Amino acid sequence: MTKLSVNINKIATLRNARGGNLPNVVQAAIRCQEFGAEGITVHPRPDERHIRYADVYDLKSVVTTEFNIEGYPCEKFIELVKKVRPTQVTLVPDAPDAITSNAGWDCITNQDFLKDLVMNFQSVGIRVSIFTDTNIENIRAAAATGTDRIELYTEPYATQFPKDKNAAIAPFVEAAKVAKKLGLGINAGHDLNAENLAFFKQNIPFLDEVSIGHALISDALYLGLQKTIELYKNALKK
Repeated sequence: MTKLSVNINKIATLRNARGGNLPNVVQAAIRCQEFGAEGITVHPRPDERHIRYADVYDLKSVVTTEFNIEGYPCEKFIELVKKVRPTQVTLVPDAPDAITSNAGWDCITNQDFLKDLVMNFQSVGIRVSIFTDTNIENIRAAAATGTDRIELYTEPYATQFPKDKNAAIAPFVEAAKVAKKLGLGINAGHDLNAENLAFFKQNIPFLDEVSIGHALISDALYLGLQKTIELYKNALKK
């Protein structure tokens, strides 16, 4: 079964636009889990423009499913993750001013750096996932770090999907098969949505987890959070 982890960053973006605590990200996480989400994802950035570091500490006590913290492993981020001890940390190579994640790690160049991070987090019982593209040699280098999983960066798939879905999925299928043979768990995320998710899962049936935020929260504005989570979970069952 592929788990659905809901990224609640956009809830925090809406809250921060007005100030105060409406909508409440903690309550949103509780509701997502009540409605069937198997995980909660957050991606705190240094400028705290959406999820704040304080939110991550507040969420620790209410996330009863899987808690996934994404981010660039700066010193402050590493300290946060080791204090909170989520189920999983996803290492993302974001620049501090990045609007959103836009590339996977160069695991060949950064192999020693990533290997040290993986050991650091695993030493306190945190599962590690490395955000990566579909380049096979890059995935082999990710495996050499000792990471538990990779998260396939799916924006290229989502961009090509409306034009040629078979061409769009092909490199991801190959990458996932190689990763599986290397003993890696496989996550996916970025621009997955209600239209392209089912096809992705159908072609990679051994997918462990998807992390979806922007599209899911946007759909929830029209359909409601409960119906939207049900919609995305049904896509993962096809």
